[in-house]
Amino acid sequence: MPLASRLALVFGLVLAAIVGGCSDEVASDPGKLTLVTASGRHVYGVELALTPEMQARGLMYRREMSADHGMLFDFREPKEAHFWMRNTFIPLDIIFIAGNGRVHRIAADTEPLSDTIVPSEGPVRAVLELNAGTAAAIGLAPGDRVEHPVFAEPVK
Repeated sequence: MPLASRLALVFGLVLAAIVGGCSDEVASDPGKLTLVTASGRHVYGVELALTPEMQARGLMYRREMSADHGMLFDFREPKEAHFWMRNTFIPLDIIFIAGNGRVHRIAADTEPLSDTIVPSEGPVRAVLELNAGTAAAIGLAPGDRVEHPVFAEPVK
C-alpha cells in the first residue's frame, strides 16, 4: 500500500475515533449551547466572549441576530455581573447563569441603547444573551439547566 494511502487510512481511523468518541455533540461543542426547560431541549449557536475586550463589546453595534443564536460570556468564576445596553441595537434577554449551570435570573426584553444597569442579583459564572422574547417563548425559568462545556470545567 502506498504511503499516501496508508496516511489517508490512518487519518480516517483517527477521525472516526474522535467523532465516535463524542457521544453528545451539543455538550462538547463550544459553539453550541442547550437550554433544558419544561418544554424540552433548545439548542443555540453561541459566540463565546472570553476576554475582557470581547466581554466589554458583547453584541454592541449589531443590527440583527439569528433567532437560533446568542452570545455566552464566561467569567470562569462566580461573581456579581452588571450589564447594560449601551450601543446595543438588538433587544435582548439577558440570562444570568450560576456556576452549576443553572439559570439564576432572567432579565427579559431589555431596552436597546439604554444605560440602565442590569444586575445579576447574586454571583454568576456566565451570562447568555439571546434575542428578546426567546426566554418566554421556550418557557425558560430560574433553575433550568444550561448545557455547555464551560459548565463542565471546575469553578475557581
